[in-house]
Amino acid sequence: MGSRVELGFVDGEAAAAPWWRLRSAQFPSKVGGRPAWLGESGLPGPEQLRCGRCGRPCAFLLQLYAPLPGRSDAFHRGLFVFCCRGPACYRPGVQGPLRVFRNQLPRKNDTYSYDPPPETPPPEGTPRVSLQLQCGAHLCRVCGCLGPKTCSKCHKAHYCSKDHQTVDWKLGHKLACLQSAHLDTAIPDHKFLFPEYEIVIEPEEMDAPDDSQADTQKELVKHEELEAAGDANEAFESLDEEVLEAMAKHETREDKIFEKFKNRIAAEPEQILRYCREGEGPIWISGENIPQTKDIPNCSCGAQRIFEFQVMPQLLNHLKVDSLGESIDWGTLVVYTCAKNCNQANGYMEEFIWKQDVIAGCSI
Repeated sequence: MGSRVELGFVDGEAAAAPWWRLRSAQFPSKVGGRPAWLGESGLPGPEQLRCGRCGRPCAFLLQLYAPLPGRSDAFHRGLFVFCCRGPACYRPGVQGPLRVFRNQLPRKNDTYSYDPPPETPPPEGTPRVSLQLQCGAHLCRVCGCLGPKTCSKCHKAHYCSKDHQTVDWKLGHKLACLQSAHLDTAIPDHKFLFPEYEIVIEPEEMDAPDDSQADTQKELVKHEELEAAGDANEAFESLDEEVLEAMAKHETREDKIFEKFKNRIAAEPEQILRYCREGEGPIWISGENIPQTKDIPNCSCGAQRIFEFQVMPQLLNHLKVDSLGESIDWGTLVVYTCAKNCNQANGYMEEFIWKQDVIAGCSI
């Protein structure tokens, strides 16, 4: 991934990737299911993965494989987004129900082969779900995150929290606890994970505006500059009929921003994310609640954070979270990462994510 804008799309169910393509050894970009962790050391713990509003464990939302060319310490690099499942935590203007982490590895590491992963299925009988990493760390049966807690009876089932231990107990572990030596093969559907899809990445292709559109845009910019300078009479005298029509359609800054958002995604309305780490910034869905520089905290290493990618509202259509008109919701989620791409202790570095909401009356 480079400085041009790249778009992410959900690979639909009809042509879904085979399960093994979405596991760690294939370095996937994906939505939902359990996280396909990259590095095995320094995984975020339960406290880091709790909602900042309600305190409950967050669910894995998506991960993006985003290596940095020219950085030997980031030959493999992944970004992992988690979110709360509670609709009440997504009230407009409220931040807190989201978490994002970055992890990276050099090409030569203790977990993966130096060579690219094979494009062939694993041997028959390979379990689809593994709740233990190669390093020996155990993962939670419900969410697939680090599971430091164990069942006090069988000592084989691991959990991230009391919340998830209780869920699993009610959904069958109470009976299976002392009866099975292979708990990993009998994991019930806890209704906690989002549906799992592969993310397909493609470059954004934009049509150049025609001459009339370009001229109109130039006139609007000139008008705004004259207005800013305080010369309203000259500003309006400079406008022709076509420009006045354009102004009528874009009366407010809010309208302009939302129209720009809609126009930009119109060619590819199914896009679920936009990636551009060293170039163009995010496209905002609203003029409200746009973060200022002071709102984006520096990395713990001291470096500024820069825009890397944004999650689009179209992803919500694939998560199957609507219930009685109440749902988790966002206009766009914007991820900022360390400009220096630091690698402290070779673990998972928490980065910053901003939620912007859809304003009332706007429809994508």
